[in-house]
Amino acid sequence: MTADPGRGQSRKPGDGQPPAVAPARLRRLSRWLVDGLREDLVALYVESRATPPGDPYRRPSRQNFLNRLTVDMRRPGFAMVIAETDSLTGCAFGFPVGGDGSWWLGFDGVLPRSVEQLTVSDHIFAFADILIRPHPQDREPARCLQEWLPTDHQVSLGATLVDRADRQALAALRSWGWLDIGELRRPAGATTFRALVLPFGERTTARLEGLVTMPGDGGPSGA
Repeated sequence: MTADPGRGQSRKPGDGQPPAVAPARLRRLSRWLVDGLREDLVALYVESRATPPGDPYRRPSRQNFLNRLTVDMRRPGFAMVIAETDSLTGCAFGFPVGGDGSWWLGFDGVLPRSVEQLTVSDHIFAFADILIRPHPQDREPARCLQEWLPTDHQVSLGATLVDRADRQALAALRSWGWLDIGELRRPAGATTFRALVLPFGERTTARLEGLVTMPGDGGPSGA
């Protein structure tokens, strides 16, 4: 994975190894460029959020995704980064969390003090979505996208909300380093979310030690 088309190298297959995967390029998009990629982003959303056989959870529709994207694009500090080879392979987008703490409205219980302090100091970036086209030979795009997306901001912590019924998304995020800190439900909404955070830097990681909670189904929060 590289942010520079001239850097990065394909992996060389060895005995019994899968063929090399071309390195993806990371690119930051303006709002104008996002508008021009809406159809490609919708296709990526549909493919990346396909429901596994036997999974009763039904993910929000493509129109729901487009509606959310339209709203998020209007937020101050909106940012999107995409990963691409010969086609779009992934994207992440989001915006800074306001220091007034309104993003955490509906959190069940007391928000961890370290998270509250980082919120007040404007050091948290909300990840609205991370979309990755399934590819069994390359599991790095998500990690690269989530590291690069907030680099234009003074960020110590990433934050995201996931429907607690979406076990596939929760498992993926936890495998990418996200920590589960509790449940949240918007006053006017019917969905109960798991609130997850992603520390950036050793100092923030140390401050969040011991905050990982148990998800609503009683299982371990780790992947």
